Amino acid sequence: MKIFIIAVSHKMPYWVETAIQDYVKRMPKELPIIIKEIKPDSNPVKEALKIQEYIPKNSLMIALDEHGKDITTMQLSENLTQWQQLGKDIYLIIGGADGLENSLKKACSSMLRLSSLTLPHAMARLLLVEQLYRSWTILQNHPYHRE
Repeated sequence: MKIFIIAVSHKMPYWVETAIQDYVKRMPKELPIIIKEIKPDSNPVKEALKIQEYIPKNSLMIALDEHGKDITTMQLSENLTQWQQLGKDIYLIIGGADGLENSLKKACSSMLRLSSLTLPHAMARLLLVEQLYRSWTILQNHPYHRE
């Protein structure tokens, strides 16, 4: 299984990219995180189509949205276990400044919210990657996560 993060954004600042790559490198080879950046488009429908070009049919798509389900880190680790049991790649989609187009959100199997706070795009991406790594460490009984 691979975890794909499809993110609508411009190039990330160096410090963000460095931090993200640190967590990506920590992931095991059997559960890699792959990030694909999509350039923002002023037309939300075109932007949604660009996103869908990178996602194979019948894939598990999960939208990150401010109106998504608010979950804990432990719940994310449970989700990670369920996703692994499905045996298919997972596509986590982060929209641009205006969010994701409605038809794309409806095509997703679920929507998750990272925080009740408004986050800059760079921080949202970094937070997602860190939480995926943290979730994996929980499943491995690794001491990274302390509760």
